[in-house]
Amino acid sequence: MSEKFKFTKITPNIWEISSDSREDMRVPARLYASSAMLESAFADKTIEQLVNVSTLPGIVGNSLAMPDAHEGYGFPIGGVAATAWPDGVISPGGIGYDINCGVRLLTSNVSYSDVKHRIEKLAQTTHRNVPSGVGRGGQLQLSFGELDSVLSTGVSWAIKNGYATVTDADHTESRGVLSDADPGCVSPRAKQRGKGQLGTMGAGNHFVEIDRVDEVFDTNIAQTLGIFEGQITFQIHTGSRGLGHQVATDAIREMGAAMKRYGIKIPDRELACAPFSSPEGKSYFKGMCAAANFAWTNRQIITWEIRKAWEEIFGEDSTGLRVMYDVAHNIAKIETHEIDGRARKVIVHRKGATRAFPAGHPETPLLYRDCGQPVLIPGSMGTASYVLVGADGAMKETFGSTCHGAGRRMSRTKARKRITGADLHKELLQQGISIQTRSIRSLPEEAPYAYKDVEQVVDVVHSAGIAIKVARLRPLAVIKG
Repeated sequence: MSEKFKFTKITPNIWEISSDSREDMRVPARLYASSAMLESAFADKTIEQLVNVSTLPGIVGNSLAMPDAHEGYGFPIGGVAATAWPDGVISPGGIGYDINCGVRLLTSNVSYSDVKHRIEKLAQTTHRNVPSGVGRGGQLQLSFGELDSVLSTGVSWAIKNGYATVTDADHTESRGVLSDADPGCVSPRAKQRGKGQLGTMGAGNHFVEIDRVDEVFDTNIAQTLGIFEGQITFQIHTGSRGLGHQVATDAIREMGAAMKRYGIKIPDRELACAPFSSPEGKSYFKGMCAAANFAWTNRQIITWEIRKAWEEIFGEDSTGLRVMYDVAHNIAKIETHEIDGRARKVIVHRKGATRAFPAGHPETPLLYRDCGQPVLIPGSMGTASYVLVGADGAMKETFGSTCHGAGRRMSRTKARKRITGADLHKELLQQGISIQTRSIRSLPEEAPYAYKDVEQVVDVVHSAGIAIKVARLRPLAVIKG
């Protein structure tokens, strides 16, 4: 249970804990939530972790929690913080173990009414094509030299080897590659864990989902994004697998040992950190960038696997499955933001949060420059997901960030006690949702009741002016590990 801090209501959806609420706070702590959602934030350590983040050396602006926030490792999941570049700290707990876990949306040019009789077969074939499960390897068995190329060049490697198009990269955050990546900063153990996992989904909350566009809220923006009502789409949610987990594990251990040397004191050892300009900080950042490149390439190879399934079922050119956008939600980026009236270079930590850059931002793909960067917010298994675009408020208030999903409200252990996997499977089938999984027994861990109401979460960010609702997606089939 979190310590009870006093919130001040800034707007109907923004709540602030003053920086004088605890003597070690360096900046205020802000939570995005409706009044109804506020009390639930105290059910775990979310608020305590949010306040702890405000104590990090070099932090600027506010420590932030999005409406999907819940207890994480060090940072709350749904947490955002920026530290001054180059001497503010970087904290692996502010990025997460699954580096560049993210979401990709593929859009088709067909409507549900035209293909509804083949959705089940498409789901089965996709499940067969996309390897899933804890530790499961994929179709690609890379040499360590090839893996280093993936870590260095990201989606560019996939283009070179025939798994991607230039347009795929154009519609991926950072074009699917961070140039600061250094495979030499990724340990042999991390490489061994990741070598056979490219093109695999993993388990837990990762998924591939076949959806239909249920409702369009902004027809002009939807047209720019290539989205229409009834459209068949795919969501891909996964990250850097065992490789990213090991990069985080290695860095947390090294930084934990180094903090005393740098005179850093933190209220929670899970916030282990080091100055960005230190050897430990530089090494972690370069390794994190490499893991991020692996994750983007992983989602790209899964895209290739889905396209193969599409061709098999429909006998059509799979280039009709277009990458609408791909966003990272566990990452640190060096960005420039206006803080206290002047532009400053900062290290933005996004832990279970995504970029939400508005119209006109130079890092938004040219095709979307006039409407804003697409934002993808998946719901829980069996509930709606949303497509939004970034808004001006995000640049003013949240370092260009918004939430990344519905947000867990129940532990996996508690969720399993509510219903059996077989009964949940039956309920979802009755709703017309096909479930393809290697483990029916584990389904309750991702049941809708284990997560917050995605409609409320999306309404908060839309009302707060940090992202604009464009369309809602409804699941037709869910492929799980």
